[in-house]
Amino acid sequence: MDAHKQPTTKQPASAPATPRGVRAAAWGVRGAFALVFAVNVQCALAFVAQPAAYAPAYELSGAAGTAAVQGIGVAFLMWNATYPAVIAQPRRFRSLAVVVLVQQAIGLVGESCVRAGLPVGHDLLAANIERFIAFDAVGLALMAAAFLWLLAAERRSER
Repeated sequence: MDAHKQPTTKQPASAPATPRGVRAAAWGVRGAFALVFAVNVQCALAFVAQPAAYAPAYELSGAAGTAAVQGIGVAFLMWNATYPAVIAQPRRFRSLAVVVLVQQAIGLVGESCVRAGLPVGHDLLAANIERFIAFDAVGLALMAAAFLWLLAAERRSER
């Protein structure tokens, strides 16, 4: 080897740039999931911090009503533990995004069944359940549309 030549080290090839359409779709997923996450967490924290304000809407009262509403708030927080990873890295955590979508669908179907089985005469309770149904339906549609956009953008970029 020539003493004046420096040994060359092969530099690793840089990863190909992510196509703009895929980046935009990933940001769409972040936005959709973050919006639903923020509303869910706000609701959960309100139920935990101020259960007495919400218990009457569910025909609950006293210590049992307080505990029930706080328990629902805690369940909401648990349910939302999956969102941050998807929001941070939607392409990496695609399978977790599917879990979030399934959870949202289960909530929508479950709430709809509860509402359908509610006897006449529980108007305030029915209205509150209907608000959850509406939010979950809109949230599911928004998140599913964004996720499908990401999948389609990734497929297009692979061609």
